[in-house]
Amino acid sequence: MAETQVARKTREVRIGGVTVGGANPVVVQSMCATRTIDIDQTVAQTHQLARAGAGIVRIAMDSEKEIPAIKEIRAQTKGITLSVDLQENYRIADRVAPHVDKIRYNPGHLHHIEKARTIEQKVKWLVGIARDNNLAIRIGVNCGSVAPAFLEKYPGDQLRAIVESAAYHCDLMDQFGFTRFVVSLKDSEPQKVVDANRRFAERCPDVPIHLGVTEAGLPPDGIIKTRIAFEKLLAKGIGETIRVSLTLPNDRKHEEVVVGHKIVDDVHAGRFISVPEFGKGLNIISCPSCSRVENERFVELAQQVKELTEYAARYRITIAVMGCRVNGPGETDDADLGLWCGPSTVNLKKKDKKIGFFSYDDVLGRLKVELDKLISARAAASAN
Repeated sequence: MAETQVARKTREVRIGGVTVGGANPVVVQSMCATRTIDIDQTVAQTHQLARAGAGIVRIAMDSEKEIPAIKEIRAQTKGITLSVDLQENYRIADRVAPHVDKIRYNPGHLHHIEKARTIEQKVKWLVGIARDNNLAIRIGVNCGSVAPAFLEKYPGDQLRAIVESAAYHCDLMDQFGFTRFVVSLKDSEPQKVVDANRRFAERCPDVPIHLGVTEAGLPPDGIIKTRIAFEKLLAKGIGETIRVSLTLPNDRKHEEVVVGHKIVDDVHAGRFISVPEFGKGLNIISCPSCSRVENERFVELAQQVKELTEYAARYRITIAVMGCRVNGPGETDDADLGLWCGPSTVNLKKKDKKIGFFSYDDVLGRLKVELDKLISARAAASAN
């Protein structure tokens, strides 16, 4: 049954040459998967994404060594709205700010940096930088890196922890008199994305929302996961800008943008998908890659994992394939089996327990061993 479309009007937020919220159309954005320090490739991909229709292009900053690169990238991408993803590098915001239009910080990555400063002090500093440099801010809350204070306050209720963390940071923005911000609440499970964003939209109806199903994975499953969430939310007027996160090689990265526009157009036209059996069997989640990926074989490995595990399609098992140290540790903890990819080895995990480090060539064989053990254990439990 099609969702009933309704209007929801937030305040407007200007981000470079783009405005989100209010009566403006949904803005589709994407993120470069190239190494930021590789200026030529990143400039090329920025233009690639913009040509495909990305209103905003996001670039990750992995260290302060990349500051000169972002300056040159900006010089070669005039007219394209750039967002910078700070993650664990919030301390370089003042040096990056002159070269971008928006900064994204993750509330879950503030507590372990400069511990002598409070979260309030850190956010106030970021707001000051944004104000001084005419920037917008995205408060980006992720399921795999929720601030410990909120996980402790709401034990066993990660969904509430995500929403409360986002709302707290909105309160800080209000306290500092800053309104040029958007919020994202992301998870790899579509229904959790729907629930979190619906709750947040009720809690903070004036705040524009950036929608995303994080680590949606390889097409076509990653597209289906994303559509399941986006259709329900966009049809209710929730979502002022969106990003489709697919695991794709660099030359196909623009497909995220194409898929995003397709979803928006379909929802506006009242075209919705129905996949009743989707999500009841094997679930492979994988990040969409970014400049933090430490080995380009990550995308190939994700595809190999998908092919290897086809025989387990009917089992309710989650396998996570993560490409860097930022997403790797936390966002494999909840998976039945997790592969956290490093420069030369892959850390194979079972939930939050490490099984061992394996080469990219050897890890698939060990993954199959562990998957077979898991299937046998499930079968034995069912028999009893």
